[in-house]
Amino acid sequence: MLLTALALVMAVPEDGVAKPNPQIDYAGFATLTRDVRGLRAMRLLRFEAFKAKAAQKDALILDARSADKFAAGHIAGAVNLPLTDFTAEALAQVIGKNRDRPILIYCNNNFSNHRAPVALKSAPLALNIQTFINLVGYGYANVWELSDVVDFDDPQIGWVKG
Repeated sequence: MLLTALALVMAVPEDGVAKPNPQIDYAGFATLTRDVRGLRAMRLLRFEAFKAKAAQKDALILDARSADKFAAGHIAGAVNLPLTDFTAEALAQVIGKNRDRPILIYCNNNFSNHRAPVALKSAPLALNIQTFINLVGYGYANVWELSDVVDFDDPQIGWVKG
């Protein structure tokens, strides 16, 4: 508690007015999150529908977990771009020029195994939420999210072990 209060005191400039960073827009993020909520609710797919959509021409399964977790295991056919590496340029390179391309996402919280490489995250912080918001924020609105919790040891999942 003392450290938190000390950090806050040290963060305030001498004139007492903290200046916002023009490269960080929390209000814009809050608006984007609110606006994306309804779209995301309509884009949740059961596993069978996820597999069917992934089989469509030009569909992309995007795994936004870290490169080391992806290398340790992922859904067959997925490509990796860690969320921390999302930029307009990196997304265009991985996804391509077609902004209407179906993009399917999943995260650790879609698996019941709760062990590496898919250790369970706090539900409000699940990577799917951040990934969905970021993709739409970068202009990719054809995003679909796996809604089911599955066992990566189930052969139907097509899990590729690292």
